[in-house]
Amino acid sequence: FAEAMTLFAVACAGMFPLLHMGRPWYFYWLLPYPNTMLLWPQFRSPLVWDAFAVSTYASISAVFWFIGLIPDLATMRDRATNPVSKIVLGFAALGWRNSARHWHRYQTAYLLLGGLAAPLVISVHSVVSMDFAGGVIPGWHATIFPPYFVAGAIFSGFAMVLILAIPMRYFYKMQDFITMRHLEACAKLILVTGLIVAYGYSFEAFTAWYSGNVYEQHMMWARMTGGARPFWQSYAPCYWALIFCNVITPQALWSYKIRTNAIALFFICIIVQTGMWLERFVIIITSLSQEFIPAKWHMYYPTIWDWAIFAGTIGFFFFAFLLFLRILPAISIFEMRELIHQVHHTEHLELERAEELRRRRERAARGGSATGESGGASGGGFGSVAVNPA
Repeated sequence: FAEAMTLFAVACAGMFPLLHMGRPWYFYWLLPYPNTMLLWPQFRSPLVWDAFAVSTYASISAVFWFIGLIPDLATMRDRATNPVSKIVLGFAALGWRNSARHWHRYQTAYLLLGGLAAPLVISVHSVVSMDFAGGVIPGWHATIFPPYFVAGAIFSGFAMVLILAIPMRYFYKMQDFITMRHLEACAKLILVTGLIVAYGYSFEAFTAWYSGNVYEQHMMWARMTGGARPFWQSYAPCYWALIFCNVITPQALWSYKIRTNAIALFFICIIVQTGMWLERFVIIITSLSQEFIPAKWHMYYPTIWDWAIFAGTIGFFFFAFLLFLRILPAISIFEMRELIHQVHHTEHLELERAEELRRRRERAARGGSATGESGGASGGGFGSVAVNPA
């Protein structure tokens, strides 16, 4: 389900470059395509960067997700009773016959796609960070943004995985599949990436001070204190709220009891996601409301349409995810089969080792008793000769 979550999240993210165009029906202008006027897109535009980054990420995520589903689609095809479902699943399974050749090619392709997707995550989020780092707006023009965005993506990604996994684990009775060991491992990764994000916050403030750039210093001071505005009438509460959510709250994961408490993990991950949303809000809004020209220094107040777009993306994500849970397996069937086989094989090997160890101990015990008996007999004869030499 993590791959499906990624795919649906990318679909939500892909809407925003289109909305920012103003005329989304001309979305194809962002792509290099043959046309009668021989025009090419402006490759130095962040909108074009977003179009390439999101489309590439969506393509690889979709292929990786679909390839992982092929053996399970074949299982569903073989068990389907409805003729229409059998035909649709038969097309989707791509003629999978569960042969050794199919498994060999499948594992090779899946490994290659996994190796391609890992660096793609880093490159895509680095490109997205360049939307800000490539500008001259105070608070955006920083070289820390690429690693800072990559760490933040992993940080919020694992938090979202736990937000979806914990209720699914409870309502679908998947405690034997999604164990506390899995939840604790995700919590440890959230803690590590949270420390990297905290370092990014501190480094951003230090760089603004150490650079001597008065505009960067003014921007950082305005984020922390509100600048010329009163504290509660500025964006400073948002800044300190994100520090609380993304820096202070994840430190609770140092505790083993909290890492192994599903309810505590769920609420911590919700706080983390809130903090990541506040981080994007602070990065974008505060920099645009405190530009070089003081005439542009105004507060931004979201309209009902801004909140509607925000709520719509959340609704679209959960609609797609719940539809996925309804139609396709949330946990890979063939991976569970492999795991069961490995567990039984491991148990069989452990039983064989225990039996072999027991036999060795019995042989050693029999050998020791035989040696003791022969030694005792020889000792008794020597004593009798010494006492009664006649």
